[in-house]
Amino acid sequence: MKNSVNIILISLMIVSCQKTPDFPNSNYTLSGGVFVVDEGNYRGGNGSLSFFSYDSSKIFNDLFYSVNGRPLGDVPNSMAIKGDKAYIVVNNSGKIEIMNQSTLISVATISGLISPRNISFINDNKAYVSSLYSDSITVINPSSNSVSGYINIRRSSESIAITGSKAFVANWSGGKEIMVINTGNDLVIDSIEVGIEPESMTFDRYGMLWVLCNGGYARQNYAELVEINTSTNQVVKTLVFPTKEESPTCLKIDGFGQTLYYIDNGVRQMDVGATALPATTFIIQGSGEYFYKIAINPLNSDIFITDAVDFVQQGYVLLYKSDGTFVSKQKAGIIPGSMCFKLIINT
Repeated sequence: MKNSVNIILISLMIVSCQKTPDFPNSNYTLSGGVFVVDEGNYRGGNGSLSFFSYDSSKIFNDLFYSVNGRPLGDVPNSMAIKGDKAYIVVNNSGKIEIMNQSTLISVATISGLISPRNISFINDNKAYVSSLYSDSITVINPSSNSVSGYINIRRSSESIAITGSKAFVANWSGGKEIMVINTGNDLVIDSIEVGIEPESMTFDRYGMLWVLCNGGYARQNYAELVEINTSTNQVVKTLVFPTKEESPTCLKIDGFGQTLYYIDNGVRQMDVGATALPATTFIIQGSGEYFYKIAINPLNSDIFITDAVDFVQQGYVLLYKSDGTFVSKQKAGIIPGSMCFKLIINT
């Protein structure tokens, strides 16, 4: 299995899984596939890594274990790639597993982190890591695979979106602010009040930041979709969901930076120029399914959805074409969650 995994992945050169204002162009061609981070059971230590291959239209499971001979850890939450390294943030294990992005061979582990959630890169020597239970952003040096410092934001953190010299950090659990950090000196320079519990963010083609606020776990507030001008740090649009029972999650955007997607009793689709939330469901969630995370292929707008089923057993990865046409449903690991695309750059 180890050799076959390496053969499948060795030709994949560059990854697109960060939320940035830079969208793919003609320098890239569609190939590769998408990594799926399987969270596993809480405290079970059985998180894993899957990969859907476009070449074979098949999914390959338990890749980290197959290559490295050990489990990935307890609740891996997200994945990102910088250069030739892939970074998997393992939430309940308090670590970041770093592996070669082509061979998947482990090269380092950064441990001792407090409930890390997401990683976003500033440059080759600096990355920010958010935390569910710490009041600080952890600063990582990707060159040395080590912790280089902390930024006290006095709040927990979730999504991180970086543009220019600014990092926008969502205060998710119980919060209602987006903290703005100067990435040059690592100082908090502003805060932006949004809706309750901003849980996911993305930039559009015009450099605007979109923030999805789910309204709180207990549905005590209305969810909101908020648009922020990243030059002025001002809210320019707020769209309020019609009922408190709605709890939208997992905001994404297509490769043109024009069309937003999120989960709300199925998958919803919305143009960034819209003045109202979509009234209809673009992709309907089937009976017995639980749509957990989505990812939009930045080159052809294929839609990938993870189905967590009952959050106990193995789940599925569903693939739809950009027009909503169903393509396939394949079994992944236990609680398949965040996804990360691989693209090949033209030479």
